[in-house]
Amino acid sequence: MQRTRPLPDIHPELSVTEWPSFREYRVENWRLARDGSGSIVPGATSWEWIDLCLPVVFSFIWSRVRGSIILCAFAVLAVAFITYCRCTQVLHESVLVFPTHGIQLETHRGYPLLKPLFVSRRFIHVSFLEDFIINEGLRRWNVRYYLAAVHRSSTDTIAIDVAFENILPYFPVLLEVYQGVQELMFHRPTNNAHIHI
Repeated sequence: MQRTRPLPDIHPELSVTEWPSFREYRVENWRLARDGSGSIVPGATSWEWIDLCLPVVFSFIWSRVRGSIILCAFAVLAVAFITYCRCTQVLHESVLVFPTHGIQLETHRGYPLLKPLFVSRRFIHVSFLEDFIINEGLRRWNVRYYLAAVHRSSTDTIAIDVAFENILPYFPVLLEVYQGVQELMFHRPTNNAHIHI
């Protein structure tokens, strides 16, 4: 296993892990600030001031609402909702490329200080995979680039699965992943001399 960061100065959130039989492209849910300061902008947060105040507020409210079943249920539901929101943050997303088998798109969710609690995986077999593309879409007033796996579904219709759909990394990260997938899955050498970033 060999882990590298192909864009360490501008996009260190991307890491590539080489295994003997597959390659993983992982984008973590943080990025560098665009102002050139080098500071980290987190996508998933662990502790904030509201997390520290929550037990104090809950203990104060609990002593007041202990007699009412409806208010107790509301307080328990509020704490459960806040816990759910904290434990389902996207930690990182990955594209795993298995050259003879297909590609797998993964999303890891959980609390940032712990290991992932939830992992969703979508595997696309090589016989169904038509292409892996960089596409562009509109998001409010912005044009955003995204990676997509174009494949045939079981009903023989064309379907698209978006990679990194929650994090939406910047174009240089997408280009690096795109070139790697094209090289491994479709044996297309990539020459980015015509691409200007």
